[in-house]
Amino acid sequence: MATARPDRRLAAILAADVAGYSGLIEQDEAGTLARLTELRSAVVEPQLASHHGRLIKLMGDGFLAEFPSVVDAVVCAVAIQTHAMADLPLRIGLNLGDVVVEGADLYGDGVNIASRLEGLAEPGGIIVSGTAWDHLHGQLGLSFASLGEQQLKNIARPVRAYRLLRDPTPQPGAPPKNLERPSIAVLPFDNLSGDPAQAYFSDGITEDLITELSRFRDLVVLARHSSFALRGQGLGAAELGRRLGVSYLLEGSVRKAGERVRVTAQLIETARGAHLWADRYDRALDDIFAVQDEVVATIATTLASRIEAVGWEHAKRKPPADLAAYDCVLRGLERFAAQGPEANSAARSFFERAIALDPGYGLAHAYLALHIFNEDWGDQAMALRERCLQLTRRAVELDPADSRCHRILAMVLLSVGEFERAEYHAMRSVTLNPNDANAQAYRSYLLVFMGHPDEAVAAIERAIRLNPFHPNWYWNYLGRALVAAGRYEAATAAFERFDAPRLKHRVRLAACYAGVGRVEDARRAVAAVLAELPDFSSSTWVATLPYRHEADRRRLLDDLLAAGLPR
Repeated sequence: MATARPDRRLAAILAADVAGYSGLIEQDEAGTLARLTELRSAVVEPQLASHHGRLIKLMGDGFLAEFPSVVDAVVCAVAIQTHAMADLPLRIGLNLGDVVVEGADLYGDGVNIASRLEGLAEPGGIIVSGTAWDHLHGQLGLSFASLGEQQLKNIARPVRAYRLLRDPTPQPGAPPKNLERPSIAVLPFDNLSGDPAQAYFSDGITEDLITELSRFRDLVVLARHSSFALRGQGLGAAELGRRLGVSYLLEGSVRKAGERVRVTAQLIETARGAHLWADRYDRALDDIFAVQDEVVATIATTLASRIEAVGWEHAKRKPPADLAAYDCVLRGLERFAAQGPEANSAARSFFERAIALDPGYGLAHAYLALHIFNEDWGDQAMALRERCLQLTRRAVELDPADSRCHRILAMVLLSVGEFERAEYHAMRSVTLNPNDANAQAYRSYLLVFMGHPDEAVAAIERAIRLNPFHPNWYWNYLGRALVAAGRYEAATAAFERFDAPRLKHRVRLAACYAGVGRVEDARRAVAAVLAELPDFSSSTWVATLPYRHEADRRRLLDDLLAAGLPR
C-alpha cells in the first residue's frame, strides 16, 4: 500500500530581520518596539498585499513571507527597503525552492536557504539565491553582483548567491536585459472522475508538474499560487497569458475509472491561442504515486522539448542584429541538429557569438564544446580536446546547477580517460534533472564504455520513455548499449532505425549483422565502410574508443573481424 507523501510546492520565500536589533533594543526598547510595529503595519503588510505576498509568520524582529513568483518577491523586497517609512535597517534573503506545507506554515530547505541568505545581507541589503536569480533574467532592470557559492549553515550543498546592487550600472554576471526565456503556467488539471474527493490527484499532478518543469533551466515556471489563482474563471488563453505574464499554458485533465487513470495534457501558446502539442496517457493504478510520477516525468520532458522547438522557430524569425545570447544558443542548436559541414559551421558561429554577448553564459560554453567534440579532429586532436575540456569546465564553473553543462563535461572527460570524474558529472546531471532525457542518454553512452551494459540499456530506454519525440541519435545510443549487452538482434533493429548513418554506425551495424547470422547484410555493410574509407583498420578504430576495460575493447574488435572488416 502506498504511503502518503508530504504536501509540497514550489515557492518564492522572503526572509527578513532587523540588523543589530539587540543593540537597538538595549539603547531604546520602547522606541524600537514602536518603530518595528509601525514598520510592519505601515510598510510590510501593505507591500505584501500589493505584491501578492502571504505572511507566513512573524519571528521577533523578523518575518517570513511567500510569493507566487520571484518577480513579485523581488519587487516587494525593493519596495520595502526603499519605502520612506522604513527607518529600521532590514536585511532580506530571497530563495525559490521546494517547501513542505503544514497548515499555514512552510518548512524545508526552500525556507532555510532564504533565512540563511538573509544573514549574509548587509543592513538595507537584499541577497537572492541562484535559483531565484535564474528566474529574474534581467526583466526588472535590476543589477546583481555574484557572491559565488556560499556554504550555508545546515545546508548540505553550496548555494549560489547574488547581491542586489543599488548602483544601476550592469555588473559582470548580471543577467542580460534582452535575455528572454520562455515562461509557462501550469493550470490546475481538471478532475473528470465524477468524484470531487478525487481532486487531490489532479491537483497533485499539477503541483508535481510545476516542480519538475522548474528543473529545466530555460523555462520560467510560475509558482502554484499564480497558476491556481484564476481557477474556474473561464478566461481564454490570451487573457490568461496576459494576466499571468506567460508565453505558454499547460492545461489538462485527469479521469480515474476503476483501476485505470487517463491523463490528457496540451500546450498552448498564449499570444495566438494556438495548440502546439497534445497527448494522452493511460496507465494502471497499481501504485497511485508511481503512476503520478511516471506521467509527470513524461509530460515534463516532452513539454520542455516542444517549447525548445518553438523557441528555435521564434529565434529564426529575429533579425541577426536583434539576437540575444539565449537566441544565439537556440539558433546554434537548430543548426547543430541539421548536421553537415555548413550547418556545423553556422552552429559554431552562433555559440561563439552567444559567449561574446554574455561571457557568463555557462550553457553557451558547453554547447560550443559539444560542437567541437563532434567534429573530425584529425591532426588537431590534442589541441581541440584541451579546448573542449576548458570550455566544459568553465561551463560548470559558471552554472553548476545546469544539468546540461554537467552531461557535456562528462562526455569530454570520458574521451580523455578521466572515468571517475566523468561518472560523477554524468550522475550529477541526472540528479539535477532526472527528467532531462538527454542526461539519461548521455549517461547510457558513458556506461557502455565504463563496462556496465545492462545499466546502459536501462538508461537509454528511460530516455526514450521520457522523450517520445527524441532525436534520431537515441537509436545509435540504444544500439551501442544493446551490442555491449550482447543483444545483437535488438541492436540491429535499433541501428536500422538510425537515419543517414555515418561510417562509425555502419561499422557497428556490420558487427550486428554478423552476430545474428545475416551474412549477406554484413558483407554489404563492410563494402559500404570500405567504399567510404578503403584503408579502414578495425584495430586502429577500436583503439580510439574510450573503453575502461581492455576486455570490452577486445570483444568489439572480435565482432568487427567476424563481420569481415580488415584487422
